Amino acid sequence: METGNTTPHQDILSKLNQEIPLKEKLVSAHQAVQETFPFIVRIAITLYDHSTGILKTYLHSSGEDNPLDNYQASLDDAPSLKAILDQGLPRVINNMLTLEDGTSEHTKRIGRQGYAASYTLPMFNNGTFMGFIFFNSNEQEVFNEKILRELDLFGHLISLMVINEIANINILTAAIKTTGSITHVRDPETGSHLDRMSRYCRLIAQELAGQYQLDDDYIEHLFMFSPLHDIGKIGIPDHILLKPDGLNEEERSIMNTHTTIGREMIDKIIDNFSLDNLQHIDLLRNIAQYHHEYINGKGYPEGLRGDQIPIEARIVAVADVFDALTSRRPYKEAWDTDRAFEALRQMSGEKLDSDCVQALINHRDRVEQIKAQFLEDPY
Repeated sequence: METGNTTPHQDILSKLNQEIPLKEKLVSAHQAVQETFPFIVRIAITLYDHSTGILKTYLHSSGEDNPLDNYQASLDDAPSLKAILDQGLPRVINNMLTLEDGTSEHTKRIGRQGYAASYTLPMFNNGTFMGFIFFNSNEQEVFNEKILRELDLFGHLISLMVINEIANINILTAAIKTTGSITHVRDPETGSHLDRMSRYCRLIAQELAGQYQLDDDYIEHLFMFSPLHDIGKIGIPDHILLKPDGLNEEERSIMNTHTTIGREMIDKIIDNFSLDNLQHIDLLRNIAQYHHEYINGKGYPEGLRGDQIPIEARIVAVADVFDALTSRRPYKEAWDTDRAFEALRQMSGEKLDSDCVQALINHRDRVEQIKAQFLEDPY
């Protein structure tokens, strides 16, 4: 066989082929960008929540140098970013001093960090707006047309990685919902309940982020995975799941198996759909299996106690209980916020994690906003 002269070449993006978390892939892409453009000191990603109009910080590549940890804001309160979306075009700021007079919190934080220039690229998936990618520079007047063309390539590559991650989560969610439809099992929980409790989870996690080292990536996955906490109820018979009054001891024992059923379902779906490398997948497993564990060790399925219970399960437990108390059900009227908060205080340290309870109570205004935006579906 004929062999010619070969030249060794190191693929600077080879880590993107590995089964590593999305955050590590973003850092690797940033390192590749810096080989050509060393002035790019940070790449950051925000995601857009269409149901609330909120823009949320998600991932960044700058280590501890992050001015917008655990931050969210209405897109309407960021007119320069909204203009990007309205025009469908990227934004170039070659001198960040032009933003010094900005009044929004995110503009002030970015200004304090000392970035000198910025390039912002909107992310779309089949025409649907997903969020923004930010390239921050420590030098002014660096973004000319040639450099922007090259950054566009990296920007779209990063966008595809993010969209793929979210698409895999959507596949997992769709598989679970489809399984429920096929087996004709109906969970009495409403869609509004899931909308509210997932946002209560995010609220609690943001409050506890510093104490438990929860980054934006973790918080976003908690938000996406928390609505799947009761997927195991698909395996509970209708006469128990839909029973309008209290369950007897035998029925309660069967109902309690939904946590282990949920964990088993997740494992099977992950295997069947080859989603083993999905980021934070253990977070989903923990939510499904442990969200009924009690701080005092008297919960199920394993009787875990205190810090033995993963923090994501403790967060979901508080959000789920609060929304159940403040929602109308066939057997009860909805409690007001004061009464529900008092009930949480009574359960704090016994059934529910006291830090998680206090984190929710600390944000009554935002709780009321969530309740008002996602009103209870009528029975």
